[in-house]
Amino acid sequence: MDPVEAIFEETENHMKRSIDLAESELASIRTGKASPTLLDSIKVDYYGSMVPLKQVANIAVPDPKLITVQPWEKPMVAEIVKAIQASKLGLNPLSDGNFIRIPLPPLTEERRQELVKTVKQMVENSKVAIRNVRREANEKLKKLEKSHDISEDEFHRYHKEIQEITDKSITELDKVTELKEKEILEF
Repeated sequence: MDPVEAIFEETENHMKRSIDLAESELASIRTGKASPTLLDSIKVDYYGSMVPLKQVANIAVPDPKLITVQPWEKPMVAEIVKAIQASKLGLNPLSDGNFIRIPLPPLTEERRQELVKTVKQMVENSKVAIRNVRREANEKLKKLEKSHDISEDEFHRYHKEIQEITDKSITELDKVTELKEKEILEF
């Protein structure tokens, strides 16, 4: 594979991964509606190792204001309740010993604004990661130019193409952010 093609492919892949990571982090932020993805960030102590909640229980959303968790093993109920309470989601799980119900209280306006700030911070971190990928790609192109593998004109053209990929990735992130903010602020 041509070294320039490799740089472009690697750049696009890394930027796409940054966007995917941001989307999965944003999915764990609570909005007014119940969603199983809300619990994706929760890890449970399963016989000495920390595993994602969805690997030890069935998670369902019977209505927009309730999440139910049915552990596959009865001794896991207490561990799951403890993990949910320890998370920063602000949820209060109710357990009958076999089954866990997690009612979602309505978000206050103040809490909604805090969540929007959290979203913006997460997205800003992803944008920084994308810009770092751009910088690394440009450094690799500069090395190719210095070693005379590409001309100065090619370097400037490729540099511009890397910037276009970066702009496209940041625009995609902004769209994801806008949707999440709208979802949070909706009543």
